[in-house]
Amino acid sequence: MAPLLDHKIGDAMLSSLPWRSKSNLLTCSLLLLIYLTSHPALAKPSSLKEITDGNWEDILAGEWMIEFFAPWCPACQQLQPVWNEFADWGEDMGVNIAKVDVTEQPGLSGRFIITSLPTVYHCKDGLFRRYQGARTKDDLLSFIDEKKWQGIEPVSSWFGPSSFMMNTMSALFKLSMFIRHCHNYLIEHLGIPVWGSYVIFGLATLFSGLVLGLILVFIADFVFPSRRFNSPNYYQKKQTMEQARLIQQLEEEQEADGEEDDEDDEDGVQEDVWRRRRASPEGRPEEVLRKRVVGNREDQDEDS
Repeated sequence: MAPLLDHKIGDAMLSSLPWRSKSNLLTCSLLLLIYLTSHPALAKPSSLKEITDGNWEDILAGEWMIEFFAPWCPACQQLQPVWNEFADWGEDMGVNIAKVDVTEQPGLSGRFIITSLPTVYHCKDGLFRRYQGARTKDDLLSFIDEKKWQGIEPVSSWFGPSSFMMNTMSALFKLSMFIRHCHNYLIEHLGIPVWGSYVIFGLATLFSGLVLGLILVFIADFVFPSRRFNSPNYYQKKQTMEQARLIQQLEEEQEADGEEDDEDDEDGVQEDVWRRRRASPEGRPEEVLRKRVVGNREDQDEDS
């Protein structure tokens, strides 16, 4: 009864105003509406939140519905009006509605392993489930209101966005995006040809691999030093082995010298015998030959 009375009083007051006052009031109302629409800060704030690499840990607490999209994706463009309407209901249902632009947040794309667009995740107190239902406002509302997410198996902790594996994947995606920006800068701003950019990145990869390998070797030697070098008797044993090797080498050299001396002695003895034979009349070759001829003739005379 009271609202009806207030409405009648308002109509009576408006009808009592002159036509020019009514026109001015309508103009002021229209200008106020245009001003509010042109200044979003004064209008109703949007309930759709934006997740970045800097604030993504906020979704680990409470209940969230997160859309991963790309501006160039046609399916994402079709879902966007529905998602905005769904976000208007988020505050009433006690759920946070958010979106992630994968072109601006490559780290989150790798952290959640986004392979298709758009992708929707439901998160409840750090447990993530992938939404694969229909993408209408009523289906999204019923998914939250009827708690249909309880029938979906959550993502394993090994593949959770806060796990070590996904942190590594996020870093790799960020690195790939950084390399892409560097490549575009080289070919667009510096005028380097595409093949030249590939050569530069190839050499940089080779050099970084060598440096990383050396660092890993130094770390391994420092953390897991060789027991052989840490042994207190290592250097003493090494010196003893060196001395034994030198002694063996000297003995071998002495044996070789002794064999050469023996061979020289044998050669000297043979030369002395030969000289003695040549010095004696019987030892000369012509005397031996003469004796053989005389002996043969005597044998022939006896036979005859």
